[in-house]
Amino acid sequence: MNKKSLNDIWVAGKKVLVRVDYNVPMDKEGNITDDTRIRATLPTLEYLLSKNAAVILASHLGRPKGKVAPQFSLKPVALRLSQLLFGREVRFAADCVGPEAQKMTAALGGGQLLLLENLRFHAEEEKNDPDFARQLAGLADILVNDAFGVSHRAHASVHGITKYIPAVSGFLMDKELLFLGQAVTNPARPFVAIIGGAKVSDKIGVIKNLLHKVDTLIIGGGMANTFLAAQGYQTGKSLVEADKLELARELVAVAKAKGVSLLLPEDVVVADRFAADAVRKTVGVAEIPAEWMALDIGPASAASFAAALTGAQTVVWNGPMGVFEFDVFAAGTEAVAQAVAASGAKSIVGGGDSVAALEKLKLAGKITHISTGGGASLEFLEGKELPGIAALADK
Repeated sequence: MNKKSLNDIWVAGKKVLVRVDYNVPMDKEGNITDDTRIRATLPTLEYLLSKNAAVILASHLGRPKGKVAPQFSLKPVALRLSQLLFGREVRFAADCVGPEAQKMTAALGGGQLLLLENLRFHAEEEKNDPDFARQLAGLADILVNDAFGVSHRAHASVHGITKYIPAVSGFLMDKELLFLGQAVTNPARPFVAIIGGAKVSDKIGVIKNLLHKVDTLIIGGGMANTFLAAQGYQTGKSLVEADKLELARELVAVAKAKGVSLLLPEDVVVADRFAADAVRKTVGVAEIPAEWMALDIGPASAASFAAALTGAQTVVWNGPMGVFEFDVFAAGTEAVAQAVAASGAKSIVGGGDSVAALEKLKLAGKITHISTGGGASLEFLEGKELPGIAALADK
């Protein structure tokens, strides 16, 4: 990507607005339960502070739908960020635009940090409203976009703002573009992609694009049921997208024409109902009972998928192999997590459940790159231009 990065500009003494993705999970008491996204931005923040820049942080949290909602306040994030920066003060503005934001940013000196309140307390953020974007731009001299996870959205803080102040990528964004970019443009081979999740319709574009790039494509999760049904298997009460059966057959044909090895489950864990305490058993894909549903891949499938990673040089994984939120149907996803971590390949993992499996098994450290963008990483793998990246200044 021929875009300017933080290393390409002078930031000393400047007011720098950093768009971050601090959309972190919290419990009912407002405690952050996973600070991964905050920690991922520390290299960018530490660099800016070391250069004596005045750092203004802007993020969204949750879906407040354009209204002030206290449960979506970023105030707990300011506290956690201060802890991660070894007690450095993180000031907090009760709004992201308007008099208080203007006053606090004007008073901000070099080497100081200010976190603005939730951008999505204003409906204008998601509408990419020009006046709102202009107000945000008026707080700073430069925008650093370190929020890959929202860069597939043409929102005011990632897109509209760039019409008023120059924008460059932060170090986290650079990392995302480096690893995902190499995977789709110049992967070390063999290149294996593992795609899971509930529906084919959610990932049609990704599958289509990857079929022109990978050597092996592994399909698991609920979407595998649609491929199995398309091949004539009886899938009982499993989730199947009836309107995507012909598409599944076409994708199998494309894989064959391209010489891509396309792997589907050979056995599945079925249950008599969709529940954690359902009666369950493992059967071959040709033996799914009429009143049962497939909720995970079986051990033979997990072993087959793991074997396909032997010798792989690049592995991309996005999406669970089963109903990961139920522990009894998480074994397939966890087996794939173990296999990806043990593959020795350059590994790139995205998607909440895939990352959660790695964290649960303490395998995150064995993955080359864990993407912070769910929908953004999918659209990037699909080959789409992301508005937030397109808006960055060219070198």
